[in-house]
Amino acid sequence: MDFSSFLPFPLEEMPFVFVVLLISFAIHEFSHAFFADRFGDPTPRSMGRLTLNPRVHIDWLGMIFFLIIGIGWAKPVLVNRAKFKSPRVMGIIVSLAGPLSNLVLAFLSLIIYYSLLQLHVFDGFSEGGIKAIKLFFNLMVIQNIFLFILNLIPFPPLDGYRILEDVLPRSMAMKLKAYEQWLFFAILLMVFIPPIRSVTIGPVFALQWPILGAFNQAAGLIFGAFK
Repeated sequence: MDFSSFLPFPLEEMPFVFVVLLISFAIHEFSHAFFADRFGDPTPRSMGRLTLNPRVHIDWLGMIFFLIIGIGWAKPVLVNRAKFKSPRVMGIIVSLAGPLSNLVLAFLSLIIYYSLLQLHVFDGFSEGGIKAIKLFFNLMVIQNIFLFILNLIPFPPLDGYRILEDVLPRSMAMKLKAYEQWLFFAILLMVFIPPIRSVTIGPVFALQWPILGAFNQAAGLIFGAFK
């Protein structure tokens, strides 16, 4: 039996996916830590999370899960919202910082790739070299858009849930906490059971394609202006 057919990525792409995730997870978690630090919470800095070093941010079990099932996680940045001057507003910004950093990284990766093409940097590269570079940038764009969407789903332990907690009235947020474990199991069902996935988070994940289309249009406008 060919077990590779059950993996979310072709085996030959796995090294590229691994490198892309190292970069993407590190920037995502650093963004949480950076804004929490700027808003007055010393917790991320004291725990060594105010760095772009991937080794500090990677949860290896989460990395393995991503490689074998297509969804995983990094080490969450611990934040003490009580240290913020405006806990709710600043808490939302800190939570949003991670997903938005992935969206920005996706767009920047696309712009860098188009810039390299425009400058003819790849002229003279071997066919294999060009294919590898194209694959790397393609994964940087697609996986970071995916991480942006994934982390905004309002289910624990995702960033979207933390945002929901800060948006809801305090009484409702406290009631919601009683259902956290069930919400966590609910998202597992949505991920692992195809019929449920197809009518729940499947359409949500499909939003990556219009986002990618918008990015390509924006890049076309930017680079078309230099022709």
